[in-house]
Amino acid sequence: MPTTFLKNALLLLTMCVAAACGSDPKPQSKYDFKPIPFAYPETRRDTTVRDDYFGTIIEDPYRWLEDDQSEETKAWVKAQNAVTFGYLEQIPFRTKIKERLEEIWNFEKYSTPFKKAEYFYYFKNDGLQNQSVLYRQASLDGEPELVLDPNTFSADGTTSLQELGFSRDGRYLAYAISEGGSDWRTILVKDLQTGQMLPDQIKWAKFTGIGWAGNGFYYTRYPEPKEGDKLKGANQNSAIYYHTLGEPQSADRLVHRDPRHPNHYFSAGTTEDERFLFISGAESTSGNTLSFQDLSKPNTRLTPIYTKFDYDFNVVENLGDQLLILTNHSAPKQRLILVNTTRPEEANWKTLIAEDSSDVLQSAAVCGDKIVCTYLHNAASALRVFDLEGRFIREVALPEIGTVGAVQGKPDDSLAFFSFSSFLRPATIYMLDMNTLETRVFKAPKMAFNPDAYTTEQVWYTSKDSTRVPMFITRKKNIALDGQNPTLLYGYGGFNISLTPGFSASRAALLENNGIYVVANIRGGGEFGEQWHKAGTKCQKQNVFDDFIAAAEYLIEKQYTSPPRLAIEGGSNGGLLVGACMTQRPDLFGVCFPRVGVLDMLRYHKFTIGYAWAVDYGRSDNPEEFACLIKYSPLHNVRPTAYPATMITTADHDDRVVPAHSFKFAAALQANQQGDKPVLIRIETSAGHGAGKPTSKLLEEAADLLAFMFYQMKAPVVY
Repeated sequence: MPTTFLKNALLLLTMCVAAACGSDPKPQSKYDFKPIPFAYPETRRDTTVRDDYFGTIIEDPYRWLEDDQSEETKAWVKAQNAVTFGYLEQIPFRTKIKERLEEIWNFEKYSTPFKKAEYFYYFKNDGLQNQSVLYRQASLDGEPELVLDPNTFSADGTTSLQELGFSRDGRYLAYAISEGGSDWRTILVKDLQTGQMLPDQIKWAKFTGIGWAGNGFYYTRYPEPKEGDKLKGANQNSAIYYHTLGEPQSADRLVHRDPRHPNHYFSAGTTEDERFLFISGAESTSGNTLSFQDLSKPNTRLTPIYTKFDYDFNVVENLGDQLLILTNHSAPKQRLILVNTTRPEEANWKTLIAEDSSDVLQSAAVCGDKIVCTYLHNAASALRVFDLEGRFIREVALPEIGTVGAVQGKPDDSLAFFSFSSFLRPATIYMLDMNTLETRVFKAPKMAFNPDAYTTEQVWYTSKDSTRVPMFITRKKNIALDGQNPTLLYGYGGFNISLTPGFSASRAALLENNGIYVVANIRGGGEFGEQWHKAGTKCQKQNVFDDFIAAAEYLIEKQYTSPPRLAIEGGSNGGLLVGACMTQRPDLFGVCFPRVGVLDMLRYHKFTIGYAWAVDYGRSDNPEEFACLIKYSPLHNVRPTAYPATMITTADHDDRVVPAHSFKFAAALQANQQGDKPVLIRIETSAGHGAGKPTSKLLEEAADLLAFMFYQMKAPVVY
């Protein structure tokens, strides 16, 4: 072989190694990754606390941490936060990441407009406002008028606006507020004609809708909790009430409750014309009863449509005497049915839009004498339009792989709106002409991030039992597949909830630092209908963890990353996912983020609304289900070993998944950590499960998680 050829070959080889044969060169780190010293606070173990589960004795030495009001627990929280924030403050690029996140985050954000009476309403955030502000306009090009500014509800932005309900004539707005992120609601009423607040105030509403009818509205409330139980006591005896404007809450009329079944919970709504009241009852997170009442006819009573909990029924609207209902009854991927209110028996139900053989029907809206349906096709949105007889008209073209937000329109309006987002682009608002079915951009964000340098691909991998599972991988177009990329794998896998493409400023900052963001559409979710969901529930829950572990193994095998540079994240049920995977395969991950997680699977049902999750998890007071739960419950599978670097996150006002889950898991991990990686817990104050969290807190948490992740991975940071 000639010498010149050898030199050229060696030069080419060197160039390929340096640039991964056309890939972007890796940035060199400008920061020192020296170990940060830390010492865990002492956590008392009470070995006398034991439970007998069908002859199996289970110790619970950290049960005292379940009492969030005790001085000992408060001192423990303060000590843990001191360690965590003391550690984070020493990460040299933490501030730089937060500053960059603020730059990306700082763009105008609009919600999808919706029409009430003569006004278009929408939410807008100027960029870094803690809470989005409600405006209205008389026309699409009219002058914006401020309706409600939740930023004025509290000095620190931790009181948020939640549910809304407008009277039919558009004069009154009833709205619910949440303090500190709690699920508890206070409902207030504003006169939109005068701009004045009414004296009406509803306390102890929870998991509520606001359904207007006449001179008042229907809502859901619970009994006032006992002292000290507001954030952790079991939520029982749900009831529907009707509130008349100007009357005290004590005069509200009881509409429906079921004292024989205190764990059943109810929600109420009304159709757009306020003719029909409908009440849904549930005992879990899937499956519901459904009843209705024709309010236009005096002295009518609630009439049942479905009285079991086997299927989901969601009222879309009424078409005259008929209720249009989205259901998975006899249709695992859902269908639209018409129920004639004069003959509501199942034998008389009419299928308007049949179940699709492959795609899941997610939602429907009646707009411009047509029905606009959102489908899930391989975990991304498709938008299809039908006539009122259920005949398919056409599919609406979408910009790319992404997610359609709520479709807003009126049956007699020729214009509808929807939002569309992807992993690389935040929500853009589109107008949909209901006559031509053509779309055009109504509001498009402008931000300090260039999405064109990145790409999203969907790949399919094989899980442990040979099930094929899809996942989305978002990355730089020219990234080197050399196993060195800092990668964040995200999952949920439960409660029939689907993970679809969506934009996040924190993910954008990850991508800018040669990172890869991955979302796995594992079983337990709703991406492929009810069968996909059921395959990840109760004693099949291990399928969910196997799917997620297989996703991690695929990313490593294909050289996207390697264990030291692979992080996993999930919240709530996704926190359980992370907790189970890191205790089953601690060797597979470099960093773990179990956020607001369900981590004590033997006692989760004893707090707030936890009992409702049993349809997915099962319960420890059932012998067969206990045998399954104890095998994967993260708290009960911690053992002495080397765990990945871990930051657990929770909040002091989380009354959905009480923070005791995270407290006990952190204590157990710290006591059993055999490696040199930190196990920290970040406990947010004046925050809850996530809804309504102010922008300032979102930014701080996102910066802390990214800084912690990059530092543990010793990954170069470009800021």
